[in-house]
Amino acid sequence: MHKIQRPAVHHACSPYASLHRHDHCSALRVPSRRQGSRTRKPASTTAADANQKPLVVVGSVNADMMLQVDRFPKPGETLSAKAMTTSAGGKGANQAAAAASLGYPTYFLGQVGTDANSQLLKDSLTKCGVDLSYLREIEGPSGTAMIMVDPSGENIIMIVGGANQSEWKFSERDHKLLSSAGAILLQREIPEAVNIEVAKLGSSAGVTVVLDCGGADADVDPELLKHLTIISPNESELANLTDMPTESKEQVEAAARSVQGKGVDIVLAKLGTKGSMLIQKDEILHQGILNADKVVDTTGAGDCFTGAVAVGILEGMSYQEAMKFAAAASSLCVGKPGAMPSLPDRASVDNLLKQQ
Repeated sequence: MHKIQRPAVHHACSPYASLHRHDHCSALRVPSRRQGSRTRKPASTTAADANQKPLVVVGSVNADMMLQVDRFPKPGETLSAKAMTTSAGGKGANQAAAAASLGYPTYFLGQVGTDANSQLLKDSLTKCGVDLSYLREIEGPSGTAMIMVDPSGENIIMIVGGANQSEWKFSERDHKLLSSAGAILLQREIPEAVNIEVAKLGSSAGVTVVLDCGGADADVDPELLKHLTIISPNESELANLTDMPTESKEQVEAAARSVQGKGVDIVLAKLGTKGSMLIQKDEILHQGILNADKVVDTTGAGDCFTGAVAVGILEGMSYQEAMKFAAAASSLCVGKPGAMPSLPDRASVDNLLKQQ
């Protein structure tokens, strides 16, 4: 069993671009949390520190084309949008940017195209401190998401996979990175076969493997479930995964127990305004939301939460502490438009937690 190395210091992110279950789960449960605060090197520098286990995010990166609308159109209806902006997004990229923004050494293993958006995507991730030395460029378009956002912050999203859905080939260098990670984050906006390959490699090396269920409505492959440490669905994803209701906490627990029966030890359910629940075999944890000053856009809140939970766990927080840390990060995230541009830095999250 490897021992997760906790970073010694904090960091505030650079300015944003506008625009197997396995037997190593106990390595996550470092009981004590660091006290105090120090000055930290940028995450991109610390990622090379041989004494630190990095977070490796394998997943999608999209150009998010966001339309601000007064309301969502009905079938067959044409509406005018108040404004349109383009910024970097995609569940994988968002989670990598969220973790790096919080000061944790983070690699992103993904694919961009050769279109006009590819440089925007790379620049945005780099400015958040994400290490892109394993990013590949694939001939053709990058992934693209069309996002409509109403005045309440609710959204409707349509995705064109682009380079995310092209063929993936992992090199020996990629394998070494994945095998040496502190944790691997996966989502479902890339081919399921890729997730299975990565999860198998990670779990066989004793690496914590986390799957965020967002990005696809299809059932999760049973082979993938076997190699996960943590699965993190929202309410609707958990309902789709189990064909069970998830409207109450009791129903969420019952659905989570069903997922555990398929081979995943830990279920971390994101419940929107009801907060989150972490269900283990012998313990259930609850975390309420931290009320945001304002809600502008909820597009990246779930990805921010997932990235922040991973950071908390890797830094040695208890699960309960990591969930509260992530609740603070996502509370700040919804106060600004866009997925990646809205991600908070470490100082902002720490300050919010001090006020609780």
